[in-house]
Amino acid sequence: MGLPEKEFNLLYEPWIMVMCPDGEIEEVSLLEVFHRAPQWRGLAGELPTQDVAVLRLLLAVLHAVFARYDLEGTLAPISSPDIALQRWKYLWNRESFPMDIIEKYLKHYEDRFYLFHPEYPFYQVPNLDKNKKSANYTVSKMIGEIWQSGSDPDKPQKVRLFPQRTGNKQRSICFSEATRWLLHINAFDDVSGSGKGKGETKRLKYELGWLGQLGLITAVGSNLFETILLNLVFLKDGGNECWGNEKPVWEEPVKDNQGISVLLPDNPSELLTFQSRRLLLKCDGDSVTGYYLLGGDYFLKENAFAEQMSVWRNAAKDSEQPEYSPRRHDPARLLWRDFSALVAQTEGRHRPGVVSWLSRLKIENVIGKHRFNFQTVAVKYNDTGMKNMVVEDLFSDAISINANLLTALGDDWVNAIINEIEVTEKLVEQVGWLAQKLAKAAGDTDGKGQKNAAREQAYFRLDIPFRHWLAETDPERDSINETCEHWWEQSRGIIRDLGGELVYQAGPQAFVGHIIQEKEKGKFIERRYTASEADNYFQYKISSREALI
Repeated sequence: MGLPEKEFNLLYEPWIMVMCPDGEIEEVSLLEVFHRAPQWRGLAGELPTQDVAVLRLLLAVLHAVFARYDLEGTLAPISSPDIALQRWKYLWNRESFPMDIIEKYLKHYEDRFYLFHPEYPFYQVPNLDKNKKSANYTVSKMIGEIWQSGSDPDKPQKVRLFPQRTGNKQRSICFSEATRWLLHINAFDDVSGSGKGKGETKRLKYELGWLGQLGLITAVGSNLFETILLNLVFLKDGGNECWGNEKPVWEEPVKDNQGISVLLPDNPSELLTFQSRRLLLKCDGDSVTGYYLLGGDYFLKENAFAEQMSVWRNAAKDSEQPEYSPRRHDPARLLWRDFSALVAQTEGRHRPGVVSWLSRLKIENVIGKHRFNFQTVAVKYNDTGMKNMVVEDLFSDAISINANLLTALGDDWVNAIINEIEVTEKLVEQVGWLAQKLAKAAGDTDGKGQKNAAREQAYFRLDIPFRHWLAETDPERDSINETCEHWWEQSRGIIRDLGGELVYQAGPQAFVGHIIQEKEKGKFIERRYTASEADNYFQYKISSREALI
C-alpha cells in the first residue's frame, strides 16, 4: 500500500468518458478529448454532475490558452471585446480545436497533470495523510452513485435502497474513474466532513463545494466541440468587461492550509478549477481505496458574477439595492417555470452569464444557430437537522428556446412568455383548489394531499406541450398574440380535461356534499361543499384570463 511516485498522466491516459454517435461510451485522454471533440455527442460520465465538473476542467484549459494566444499560437492576450468575439468566432468557424497550440501549452505543464506525484498530484495536496486535521474516507464516500456519508462502507450512515455497487466494487476503483470522482467531490462535496478545524477554519465545515451552491446551467451543442465552445465565455456576462489574468490551479503553488477565505476570482480558469476541498487519494496497487480531505477555499457568493454557469435570485427587499445569490434548483419545480430567471435581464433580475454570452454572440452575428439548448444539473442536500450534511438526490432538466429570444427581437416575446407561464400557474392552482374542494365534499376535512396531487398531475400533463410550444416559438415568423392565444387554449384544455376527470372520480358522496367545520379569522364556521358547486366555480375561473385574476 502507498502512493506511486509518479503515475497516470491525465494528458495521455484515458479517463474522460464520451458518447460516440452510435451511443457507445469511450474513455479518452485529455489531449484526445480536444483532438476528437467534434466526433462525439457529448460527455458521458457516471452522472450529469460529474460531466459538468469535467466540462469545467476542459473550459479552464481553453481559457488558459486562448485568453493569451491567438489561433496561430502568437502571444496576443484578449484586451478588448472585439478581440474576444473575433477569437471565439475563429474557433467556432474552424469546427475543431487547433491542437498544436493546446498540446504545447498542456505539455509545458505535463508534470502537474499526474494523478500521483510526490510534489504536484493533480487536484490534490501532497502529504495530506500526515495532517492530523484531515478526515479519512473510504472510496464509497467519493463515488457519487453511492453517496454514503460514513467512512466505513459496511457501516454507512446513509445507504441507497438499491445500490448500484456492492462489495469490492465500492471499496476500490481504477485510476481513471477515481480521476472523475476527484473532480466531482471537489465540486459537489457535502458538509459531512470537511476536516476538523476550529474557530475560523470551522466555518468551512458548513460550506458546500462551490458547484453544490449553484443553480448550475450549461449550454448544450450538437456535439462535444459545440458544447465546449458555447460555454467558453470570453467576456464577463457577455458584456464589455475582459477577464483578469488566467490562473488555473496547475499554474499556481499547491495550497495545503484549511479553510482559506479568498477574493472572488477575476478570471475563468481559476474559478473553473476552484479548490473547495483539499484532497489526497489513497492508493493500493493499481486501485484507489479512499481519500483524505480538508476544507478548502471559499469566498462570498453574493454578487459573485464571475461565475457564468448559475441562475441567480435577488435576495434583497424591494427598497434595497439588488443583491444576488446563486439560486439552487428545486427538484420539484420544472425548469420552464423559471424561464424568467434563465432569460430575462431586467431590474431585479440577473440572468446566467452563459445565457448573456450567447445573446451577445447572436446579436453580433457571430453565431448562426437558430435554437439554443440548455441543461441544468443539481444536487439536493438534506434540509433538516444539520443542513447540507448529506446528499439526498441528483437531478437534471433541459430546455430549448429560439435563439432570437435572446436578441432585441425577443424582448417583447420574453415578457409575453413570462406572462403565459404565470397564467398557466394560475390554471394549475385552480385545478388544485378543485381537487381540495372535491375531497372536502366527499368528507375529507383537509384535502391538502389531493390538492398537491392534482397540481403535480397538472404540471406533468402540461410539461411536454409547453416545452414543444416554447421550442417552436419563433419571433421572426410568429405573431405574439396568436402564439400566446394558442398556448392559452391548449393549456386551458389540458386543465379543463383534468378537472373533468377529478369531478367524475369524486363519487356520489361528493355530489351529495358534506358540511365541514373550518377556522376562519380565528372563528370556526360551517361550510358546505358539493362537487357541482366546486365544478361550477372551477369552470368559471378557467373561462378567461380575467377570471383567473
